[in-house]
Amino acid sequence: RMTANAAARGKMPTNDWWSALAWSDKPFMMFPHPLAVVPHAAGLRITYPGSKITANEAGVFGSIPGGLEDMVLSQAGVQSFPAPLVDDWNDWFVTLLLADGERKLRLSFGHGSPYVFGTCEGGAPQLRFAAPPKIWSGDDKSAGLGLTFGGRHYALFAPSGATWQGLGSATLTAQSAKNYFSVALLPDDKPETLALFAKYAHAHVTDTRVAWSYDAKTQAVTTTYSATTTPREGTEKGTLFALYPHQWRYATAPPLAQGYNSVRGPMKLAAGAGFTTRMIFPGVLPWLPETGAVPRETLTALLNKDSENLLSSAPADTYWEGKQLGRAATLAAIADVSGQSENAAAIRAKLRGRLESWFSAQSDGKAKTRGVFAYEPRWGTLIGYPASYGSDGELNDHHFHYGYFLKAAAEIARHDPAWASDQKFGAMLRLLVRDVANPRRDDAEFPFLRCFDIYAGHSWASGHARFGDGNNNESSSEAMNAWAGFVLLGQAIGDKELRDLGIWLYTTELSAIEDYWFGVHGDTFPAVYPASVMTMVWGGKGANATWFSADPEMVHGINWLPVTGASLYLGRFPEYTRKNYEALVQENLAYETKQAAKKNLPAPPDGKQWSAWADLIWMYRGFSDSGDAVAQYEAALAAEKAGGKFPMEAGNSRTALAHWIYTLSKLGAPDRSVTADTPLYAVFSKNGKKSYAA
Repeated sequence: RMTANAAARGKMPTNDWWSALAWSDKPFMMFPHPLAVVPHAAGLRITYPGSKITANEAGVFGSIPGGLEDMVLSQAGVQSFPAPLVDDWNDWFVTLLLADGERKLRLSFGHGSPYVFGTCEGGAPQLRFAAPPKIWSGDDKSAGLGLTFGGRHYALFAPSGATWQGLGSATLTAQSAKNYFSVALLPDDKPETLALFAKYAHAHVTDTRVAWSYDAKTQAVTTTYSATTTPREGTEKGTLFALYPHQWRYATAPPLAQGYNSVRGPMKLAAGAGFTTRMIFPGVLPWLPETGAVPRETLTALLNKDSENLLSSAPADTYWEGKQLGRAATLAAIADVSGQSENAAAIRAKLRGRLESWFSAQSDGKAKTRGVFAYEPRWGTLIGYPASYGSDGELNDHHFHYGYFLKAAAEIARHDPAWASDQKFGAMLRLLVRDVANPRRDDAEFPFLRCFDIYAGHSWASGHARFGDGNNNESSSEAMNAWAGFVLLGQAIGDKELRDLGIWLYTTELSAIEDYWFGVHGDTFPAVYPASVMTMVWGGKGANATWFSADPEMVHGINWLPVTGASLYLGRFPEYTRKNYEALVQENLAYETKQAAKKNLPAPPDGKQWSAWADLIWMYRGFSDSGDAVAQYEAALAAEKAGGKFPMEAGNSRTALAHWIYTLSKLGAPDRSVTADTPLYAVFSKNGKKSYAA
């Protein structure tokens, strides 16, 4: 069911922080940080979870507390509204409509805004608290009030000339002939802070827009976040923004001194009509360069073995099919860089045939039901069948699934750009792009940037977000795989708009990953959080867990796979990769010891007894100690001769594993101090010697 006002325009966004509003008539929590809100029978419950964030080995928690903390924004005379409707939306704001006959309450809020803006018809706005709040500024004849509830500070802004009823009680009602108002979360209870918020209180945000640009000479990615306001009174046209760490860290102008706490770390205020960030795109490659680190005969044997029965089985669901397409694309790229042109051409031929089958709606003149994509017009989405993990009924994970298809298509287009032209299969590829991250707001068939949260700086996996902690995103690396596919495909076919979209998505999501998944800067995770990684980011928390396994190998590895030439960003901070790997070893030792005890087996000698994704771990280890990665791999090969077999992740290959770890052993770790004048580049550094690849 789509719970939207019939007047709402355009295709409904999904996979957003507020998607539960559109998917359900039941209340689900939403996290427009620094606030947290949830529809309530009487209106909209508003609170600030930043004052009660906790952390332990399971994660960081900042959800909405129980009871009615802090307030319910309602309307006098209404005890219970029908379910809210999505009334309007823009890039990172949403407006919900609460309507009970002639009584109507429209409330707008969004990421990074400390305000909830409202208008009402048929009754006065009303704030209902669980207990009387402390009023520390204003009286019953003041249009603006400063108050504190539960140690958290708020401001209530009614129109000029308004009066208040109920001061001293738990219910405050604004009396005015005018229909607008706003509620604001304050960083503190200082008079000067209240005055700052009062300045922007009646400049209601009515539109938000993002714009991006890429400088191919410097690799600079510039993002501008703009808000359009409608002054309900006065002439102020600016507003206040609470910037996430990935924003204030790269902002072109310093933020204000005030700010908030959040599950993403400290947020800092900025004032005006918008703000701008400047980041550096680190470059991507189809695969690592050939250095001769793996002997030609060894690499040929691995390629031949991995190419056997490649893509020979019937099409799987779009996720597992995608992983096999990605595996084949990587094998083709390795064959290409190593000079094995015949092997590369043979792999690409299999890859091309498989993609062309998926991109065709018929087989032998009959409509297909498997290995096919279909457009769903009501929600404006493209669904691949067989679907999986809710990619059909809940519109989950489209960027994960389709990113593999686009990355594979880019490998073909590198050698045959005409294959990806609109006259052939380019139009189908553009449908996949438009479904996942459509760059156009005026597209009548797909929403704008479906899977990407513009303000939070990262993608969301759930299409519906019907969870107690908001939306979630687990495998940040599979999102990066999708954006790398955009970059490589756009570059191959000469489509700068697609390339630059991919570069912006990749660079922005990278900044979010480094802050919220890995915490490489050391200031986003609470000091008491003991883990080295945040595996899954939610609106109201961060979880040190996966959807599918408690095995530390998978808890860490889910944010590394698939390892491709676009994965070098994982090694940008060698000191962090060492810390993360060493934490994994200790976690794995504890985990495997428990598993052994359950089976009455001896405890493992150390934490390097890999039972799930040894290949990914060695590839990641290559960033911090390539010699150890090679040693572990060669020890596993020796053990195989005695009858053992090391575990591999299903989307990887032995060819890719060997080529990766030996190449890093020869070239060293990525060097982020150097840029290029092409987007397809990488720089490595070992013992003071730099190696350049393009």
